[in-house]
Amino acid sequence: MYERIPWETLEKQGGDRQWVWMAVAGAVALGALAFTFMRSQPTALPATIPSNPIVSSPAAPPGPESSVQIPPAQPAVTAPPAPMALAEADLFAVDPVMLRDVAAAHAEWFAVEFFSYDGSDQSSATLMAILPEGVPAPEAPEGIQVFVDWVGVTQITETAPAAYEVGLIVRSLVAHGESPFARQAPRAVNVDVAIGPDGAPVVTRPPSMGSLTVSSSPAMGLTEVPENVRLQVEANHGQVIGGEPTADGRWKVVVLVEGTDGVRRPMTVLAP
Repeated sequence: MYERIPWETLEKQGGDRQWVWMAVAGAVALGALAFTFMRSQPTALPATIPSNPIVSSPAAPPGPESSVQIPPAQPAVTAPPAPMALAEADLFAVDPVMLRDVAAAHAEWFAVEFFSYDGSDQSSATLMAILPEGVPAPEAPEGIQVFVDWVGVTQITETAPAAYEVGLIVRSLVAHGESPFARQAPRAVNVDVAIGPDGAPVVTRPPSMGSLTVSSSPAMGLTEVPENVRLQVEANHGQVIGGEPTADGRWKVVVLVEGTDGVRRPMTVLAP
């Protein structure tokens, strides 16, 4: 607008020159003010484009199809994990010694419950829980009570994969009515135990009768011990029966030692 100013015309006008200069100066000042105002305005930032823009589908044409409502997607339901069962291959991967120990411990517990009898409902329920299904509970005359004093494993034989026959010796005490308990002769039994699919041991049948063989122990070569050894042992333990010398010059002395129950029993004492 102000690129071409007719200076030659202004020079010819004479007396109006002063007003022309004032008009030009005012125009320049207004232009400068407008430029400054435009520079001071904030610059609009470009709109942010989302990383995943949502594209709207074109509206479906009116008709029967447009009235169909699509239900929202439902979250997938995860089924709970099934109980873990041990396959036969898993049992083979387990330490066989551990399986034998588990079978032996279960056979001992079963023997205690099976040969004990007090007539109580609790004892009967415990036994029936570990007896094979369909096997009846033991029966006893009125007033009989049996207490298992001791159970020990004599042998373990693997009869099938994860199945064992456990040989046991059972010592029990029995009381008839008001009479005191009396010790019974030890009995030998065999208990069949299998490791189930869940890894738990189970008794597969009632126990079978076993054979109990008692072997005589060899005679000891007891000799008279030196006097100083005898006096030392008797002063601390009791009556000396005899002894056996050891390879390092000491003695294994057999002594009658009185226990806290008042019974004197032969015990071996190493001296000196």
